Amino acid sequence: MKANRAYRLIVRRGGLAPALLADTDRVDHIEIVEVDTGEVALFWDLDPRRATRLARALKADLAQLDSDAFMAAWRDAGDEPSGSL
Repeated sequence: MKANRAYRLIVRRGGLAPALLADTDRVDHIEIVEVDTGEVALFWDLDPRRATRLARALKADLAQLDSDAFMAAWRDAGDEPSGSL
């Protein structure tokens, strides 16, 4: 099953401004939620610019990978996803 059918990406911005104009203290939240259970599988708190880049990389991988490969690639990513940013 494709990852975008098993997981949902939620991005919560910490303010109204776009990432390039955001305050340096702003924190954006990114969550990967399991569709079946509604539980959070992955979570990041990042500055706006890194959050924007991470969200793009996650969207691309959600569309391309199956659910097991997606979780294997991102489970241990922490704040610095390997190779995707």
